Amino acid sequence: MNYQKHETAIVDEGAQIGEGSRVWHFVHVCGGAKIGKGVSLGQNVFVGNKVTIGDQCKIQNNVSVYDNVHLEEGVFCGPSMVFTNVYNPRSLIERKDQYLDTIVKKGATLGANCTIVCGVTIGEYAFVGAGAVINKDVPAYALMVGVPAKQIGWMSQYGEQLDLPLTGNAQTKCQHTDTIYTLENGLVTKN
Repeated sequence: MNYQKHETAIVDEGAQIGEGSRVWHFVHVCGGAKIGKGVSLGQNVFVGNKVTIGDQCKIQNNVSVYDNVHLEEGVFCGPSMVFTNVYNPRSLIERKDQYLDTIVKKGATLGANCTIVCGVTIGEYAFVGAGAVINKDVPAYALMVGVPAKQIGWMSQYGEQLDLPLTGNAQTKCQHTDTIYTLENGLVTKN
């Protein structure tokens, strides 16, 4: 075993966990899960069978990463945030064949207590504020807040709000890294 596992954690046979990852108190990782290198799974995290978690992700306490959720490299999942995998669940109707894929792209941040409704893609380095409810795709670098979430700005790869309008064409520089960001046709790119 090339990762740290607390004695109370359960890692089912077949689970793949990368080197240097940390599995904390009361975590349960199902046998089909694929977890990258340097990942931190906080207390009381659940990871389903049909889940991929990229290198350097941080999953904070009390998060369940259900089947069909896929996190790319460097995703941050804040404490008690929620993923779903069925759009219209009912206890009396079996819908396991209706799971929808949720993709969270590289470097995105999902704030504490936010909810990600299944079937969406969250773009690279997007930032979802605490308590927000995401029910549609989120562009790369977008800053999303509220219920349902609305975009209120753009975020840098560094994690600071960029001085860019929501629409139009503009350019700005990150004050921390001197990286140039360009807004064009409703999308932000890093130069």
